[in-house]
Amino acid sequence: MRIRPIDIVDIFVYLVVLGVFIQLFPAVISESFLLALLTAILLKIVLEVVLWFKKKIVSRIRGGKTAVVRVISVIALLLVMPGSKFVVLELVAFVFGDAVQLGGFFAVTGLIIVLMLARGGMRRLFVNTESPAAG
Repeated sequence: MRIRPIDIVDIFVYLVVLGVFIQLFPAVISESFLLALLTAILLKIVLEVVLWFKKKIVSRIRGGKTAVVRVISVIALLLVMPGSKFVVLELVAFVFGDAVQLGGFFAVTGLIIVLMLARGGMRRLFVNTESPAAG
């Protein structure tokens, strides 16, 4: 797997969003900037894996030959969506212990939603700036 410039931008965006959550929500804690940066990197890795799984499941839903395959794929998607939040919480707790806390299920769900929105916004910004310009 190759690291692209947009991946570094994602990590910085995640770091900023995480910093905002640390400031605004008392349940979201990071004992240092370095831990927040490492958490942003961990979030980037985990969310990329989750997005990969979701894309695979959605492609199975769309390409399912039978209703059974589609129903099983929909159930899998419904399990992956909330399950990924628990994975994030447990992985952060395992890696960083009490030094980093992302709050509970709802706090991490809000965090992940904002991370994904910020990620999408940055990617749209880069697509618009990479368009062929006059001159």
